[in-house]
Amino acid sequence: MKLFSLEILENTLLDLLWCIGTLVFGILIKRYFSIVLSKVLYRFIRHDRVPIYTCIDLLRKPLEVFIILMAIFLAFMHIKVPDAWHLTPIHEFGIRMVVWKGFQMALIVSFTWILIRITKFLGIVFQEKAALTDSRLDDQFVPFTKDLVIVALVLLSFFSMLGIVFKIDVIALITGLGIGGLAIALAARETLENLFASLTIFVDLPFLVGDTIMLDKVTGDVESIGFRSTRIRTGDGSLVTIPNRMLTNQALENLSQRNYRRVRFVLKLQLDTPLYKVKTVVEGIQQIVVNHPNIYQPDTGKTRFDTIGETSMDVLVSFHVAGNDVIKQNQTKEEINYQILALLEQEGVALAYPALRIPTLP
Repeated sequence: MKLFSLEILENTLLDLLWCIGTLVFGILIKRYFSIVLSKVLYRFIRHDRVPIYTCIDLLRKPLEVFIILMAIFLAFMHIKVPDAWHLTPIHEFGIRMVVWKGFQMALIVSFTWILIRITKFLGIVFQEKAALTDSRLDDQFVPFTKDLVIVALVLLSFFSMLGIVFKIDVIALITGLGIGGLAIALAARETLENLFASLTIFVDLPFLVGDTIMLDKVTGDVESIGFRSTRIRTGDGSLVTIPNRMLTNQALENLSQRNYRRVRFVLKLQLDTPLYKVKTVVEGIQQIVVNHPNIYQPDTGKTRFDTIGETSMDVLVSFHVAGNDVIKQNQTKEEINYQILALLEQEGVALAYPALRIPTLP
């Protein structure tokens, strides 16, 4: 026992062994403990479509950091700083104060990291639950709320550091910002505009996640609506991020709200096509359009002998394809085009070729 009473740097050997043992123990159990705590949390907020490994992957790292920090705190509770080092007290500015405040900041950051990862996991769970409902409103509300909570946690962590670590009266700081607060508000004007614009989008619901919209030169499917920006996947696969204020300040077309898609083209027949053949082709195309099952309100489909041009007789074909699916529209156009070509071949009617104009010499 006398061996344990041996003093090293004004600390007994027993105290130093406790310190080292606590650190080693914390390092050894950090992974196991983080996985166990992740599994316990998963039992409270589990979802059949979200595997437990998702929860473990999100929480393991921040929990390990938090466990290590707690092990460091418990370890150094057993020892004291030697008086021979002549370090300033912890409540006065010096190495001990800097180390202690740095440790407090690291502890707050690690705890905030855990809360953010829990928020992200909750977002995944609620996103899966939202996918099971018919409404698409909750599909966009969940990620928006998740991002808003994360921002709130970061701000809370920042003000906690000011209050706990630096002993600043946060309430007095906020109420006393005055001109400085106005300057900050002006500097963050665009961010605030985007935030209010996102709230406007949720209230007015001009579009939902999954809708196809067109804004200026951008057309694509809405993938997510955040508190600052909206992400749109274009037809060529590019991901475009648009500030929300632009979505509320400009004319926006929601293509998904269409009941139909319009198709319009001109069929150019040769000038020497007999009149009765032209009438037969016009009536035949009209029947093809009316009888197709994908046509929206068949009586709106019109086929007319439109123009007698210089090189052709033009037949105007116009109809509406039910729904807003581009693939369905193109498929319907293809099927009708095949039937029109078959009709022209059956009637012996040829399409006109562009006439080659040869300039005459003066």
